[in-house]
Amino acid sequence: MSLSKSKCIVLLSGGLDSTTVLAIAKKEFEICALSFDYGQRHKFELQSAELIAKKNAVHTFKTITIDLEQFGHSALTSDIAVPKNQDIGNDIPVTYVPVRNTIFLSYALAYAEVNDIYDIFIGVNALDYSGYPDCRPEYISAFQNMANLATKFTQGDQKITIHTPLIDMTKSEIILKGSQLGVSYKETHSCYDPSSLGLACGECDACILRRKGFNMSNIPDPTLYQ
Repeated sequence: MSLSKSKCIVLLSGGLDSTTVLAIAKKEFEICALSFDYGQRHKFELQSAELIAKKNAVHTFKTITIDLEQFGHSALTSDIAVPKNQDIGNDIPVTYVPVRNTIFLSYALAYAEVNDIYDIFIGVNALDYSGYPDCRPEYISAFQNMANLATKFTQGDQKITIHTPLIDMTKSEIILKGSQLGVSYKETHSCYDPSSLGLACGECDACILRRKGFNMSNIPDPTLYQ
């Protein structure tokens, strides 16, 4: 008789990276997936997250509602145009949502403490990404240190681990890894500025990185573009 898997939390946005992380985590853990309705400009990624959670038979799936729109100052939460066809990585783009990963990880940490879960997975990436400061290894290390200082349930021998299996991978390497694990990227959504029908714009940072990843991996891109 096999032992049951321990639980982990996966931050599941419905995008390519977080879906790959889910497939990686599922090999070792029972999944509690958290998605966030945070006031973003569209809900297609939330629909994708729910579908992906169902298809992967996760143990628990929760969509947490918070209101980052009240702070604004991002093209993803305010009436600010999403940049198109720009050079990626030169400056922190206006699609950066202030403190988003810190807020998401804090919710995950609270859920972890209440449920005695010591492993949290997040799909941050420090190579093929738009230059967000909360995707860097030193940020993840700092948050993990804080998590183990600030919570009651980590004061014994067990400590929180923040897993970032994609952090040193290119987008093409991520796609190849996910494909090896049987990920269907058709259900994922990456675009910052889709049409009213959910078709990807093909020109925002997320679309450019996604398209580049599929091209370099020689795997057909299942994305429906405008």
